Amino acid sequence: MSTLEERLKVDRALRDAARAVLIADLEHARNSFSAKGVANRVGSRLGDGALDVLETAKETASDNRGIIAALIGAILLWLGRQPLLEAFGLADAHEADTDEPTSDDISSGDKDEH
Repeated sequence: MSTLEERLKVDRALRDAARAVLIADLEHARNSFSAKGVANRVGSRLGDGALDVLETAKETASDNRGIIAALIGAILLWLGRQPLLEAFGLADAHEADTDEPTSDDISSGDKDEH
């Protein structure tokens, strides 16, 4: 064989190897950027972030149990304020303090205008 034929043979082998690498890279890119691949990566990152936030919240909650208990108690008192005001007889005073017109005020005002 001549050196030209040997060189042609080596060049073809290099070309075929480069083509195989290119095809493998393209296939990898297709799989990586497919909808399923992107969704898996995004879901994984969101899941990791959510776990970090949850872990931080647990640590903070365990360090501040008294503050959290007081906050929950305040929320429960706020949600149950009406029955508590009625139980202590303060519901009438609370309603009198509001400047909002009642339905009686609105209906009597309409009659005066006509």
